[in-house]
Amino acid sequence: MNPPKASDSTARTSADEPGAFASDAVQDVSTAGLERSSQPDDSQRTHVVVSVSLGSSRRDHEVHTTLLGHPFVIKRIGTDGDFRKAQRLLAEIDGTVDAIGLGGIDVYVYSKRQRFALRDGLRLMEVVKKTPVVDGSGLKNSLEREVVRWIARNEDTRIPLRDRKTLVVCGMDRFGMATALEEAGARVVYGDLVFSIGHDRLITSLEELADQADRLLPEVTRMPISFIYPVGKQQEAPPDTRYSHYYADADIIAGDFHFIRRYMPPRMDNKVILTNTVTSQDIEDLRDRGVAYLVTTTPEFNGRSFGTNVLEAALLALLRKSWTEVTADDYLTLIRKLDLKPRVVALGAQSSSPHHEPRSDPQDPRTQTSGGGSPKVPESFTDWVAAPPEPL
Repeated sequence: MNPPKASDSTARTSADEPGAFASDAVQDVSTAGLERSSQPDDSQRTHVVVSVSLGSSRRDHEVHTTLLGHPFVIKRIGTDGDFRKAQRLLAEIDGTVDAIGLGGIDVYVYSKRQRFALRDGLRLMEVVKKTPVVDGSGLKNSLEREVVRWIARNEDTRIPLRDRKTLVVCGMDRFGMATALEEAGARVVYGDLVFSIGHDRLITSLEELADQADRLLPEVTRMPISFIYPVGKQQEAPPDTRYSHYYADADIIAGDFHFIRRYMPPRMDNKVILTNTVTSQDIEDLRDRGVAYLVTTTPEFNGRSFGTNVLEAALLALLRKSWTEVTADDYLTLIRKLDLKPRVVALGAQSSSPHHEPRSDPQDPRTQTSGGGSPKVPESFTDWVAAPPEPL
């Protein structure tokens, strides 16, 4: 699971080209109050974790919390899509905080067979010389996989996965989640071509997803990130409803929230959304559209679920290791100790439960479902992570 170094020769070939969307006007970036405490007792000093995001600054947030007895300040700073501003901020906080997360961008994406480096992700990572820096991919390929398996094994979630028609908006961004959904028996299609490059065709299997990744990613990863992912003000634009039919045909919509929001239709009645970071405003928007359940793979901190890059950076600060030294077992051990749980929110299903019939052949025995009743948030995620997985 060890993430490769940013100096990997296979990943570095396209990292030196200038970003086509970087702003020439470098704005002042304030980092006041972010420096690490100089207290000698490491168990008592405040650990500072900062996520520098290419996303909208309107989603900025800061929390003060305690993890395993250690005080933490966790802060997200959006740069509104300004690449050079993000570079400058990363340079300014390097060496002054305990860990850095890169938000609104991946450094690495994965297929079944290969790992691919995004040019602009590498360019941001390589600015940081002293402080451990992560993009969240370590948790995407471990924690998110386990969250899906936990949902599949816990009937009390009232969110069945087997035979549910599931749209993963970008499987190359969340290959661990995609694999686990298929293992759980969900009927999965992938929107990578639709949501990333605007090609109106779904991918229908993991094998096809791997083939498309091998074919497309060598070129796609050289593009400016704004060409393939919503950044800055793009995250605030009204959703484009041209692909509403893909949402209508799915019971579960899974993946990055900004990809989900990009083409979100006005009504998503009785849908289940499985995603990462959402704000309170996002939750109310989903409720207004009729979404039944929201599951966030990262836990809630003071009413907000942060991105996987933020959580991974916090875990890295606790581990006191470089990213290249960390293993999946390191993360899962900390998850057990911290008793971290995914968040399951009942937003108000319009039927008695999300066990509605999928839109498929009524004679198909796989469409039979059962049960209703009140939602219950399970308490046993970390217990399950600690136990050897059983066959699904």
